[in-house]
Amino acid sequence: MKISNLSIKNNLFLAPMAGVTDRPFRMLCKSFGAGVAVSEMVTSNSLLYGSEKTKRRADHEGEVDPISVQIAGADPKMMADAAKYNKDNGAQIIDINMGCPAKKICNVMAGSALLKNEKLVHDIVHSVVNSVDIPVTLKIRTGWDKDNRNALKIAQIAEDAGIKALSIHGRTRACLYKGNAEYDTIASVKQSINIPVIANGDITSPEKAKYVLDYTEADAVMIGRAAQGRPWIFREIEYFLKTGKHLELPTVNEIHITTIKHVKDLYSFYGEERGLRVARKHISWYTKGLKNSAQFRASMNKIEGCGEQINAINFYFEELKEISAFIPYEELQITSKMAPV
Repeated sequence: MKISNLSIKNNLFLAPMAGVTDRPFRMLCKSFGAGVAVSEMVTSNSLLYGSEKTKRRADHEGEVDPISVQIAGADPKMMADAAKYNKDNGAQIIDINMGCPAKKICNVMAGSALLKNEKLVHDIVHSVVNSVDIPVTLKIRTGWDKDNRNALKIAQIAEDAGIKALSIHGRTRACLYKGNAEYDTIASVKQSINIPVIANGDITSPEKAKYVLDYTEADAVMIGRAAQGRPWIFREIEYFLKTGKHLELPTVNEIHITTIKHVKDLYSFYGEERGLRVARKHISWYTKGLKNSAQFRASMNKIEGCGEQINAINFYFEELKEISAFIPYEELQITSKMAPV
């Protein structure tokens, strides 16, 4: 597919997730087949451009194209300035966050809170689009709550402003991540606009990805929490969409190698002290649902040294390999089902 003048290798996107889609995770998911991996949201507050957190979130060194950076805020001029700042620092796509349901974001009228103010949506998207000469995309939810689903109106505002692609999570802000995502609104939006539509929400398997693409006629799917601890989901979906068949599941050895590489990349990116703490959640995701993993995860959270953490991971997976070279399919399914989007 294409987003404006940018060619994307496939129609599989990694969703932006605060505290998750840092550079190491984006690069990992791209290596497993994600066509686009959107960054954690970067604040539009210029006073924070110099903070270490913001610098890390805007760090794309060595990352495979395209570089997509999500910005968040509620002031049109500040959002435009943030877009220019990130474009100057390597962004090839600017994504506007109007989908985050977190209270701390909505309380400052950013994220999905913007869906309540269509005039402000209009002003922000126009300001950002006019500020940069690279594609601008938008991520939204279906509306503020079930009585106020206005995704269709927001989509029309976005297209008229020059937004080049629209991602839609099939829940309202009020739904948070509860219940099931609905795809009728996404299908309606797809029929009403001419820019690419990317469907998001509860896409946790190759079969579900195909179902959502067929049902909504969306141009692409966006995977969120289902990729946590399972970055190979992108190659699984890509293979299934091409062949109608399932790719072989990863072996214990591949999961082991992937975990170790990811953890070491986190040490390098954050520094050892911070990297060790960030690694804990990823290790938990990689092992959730696997044999004897509950005890392993409990002990992992007490480890304070990088060498000890690596040794513990190696010991755990070596024990698994003694049982079998392959993770039982049922256990991988359990892991998948435990990862909502």
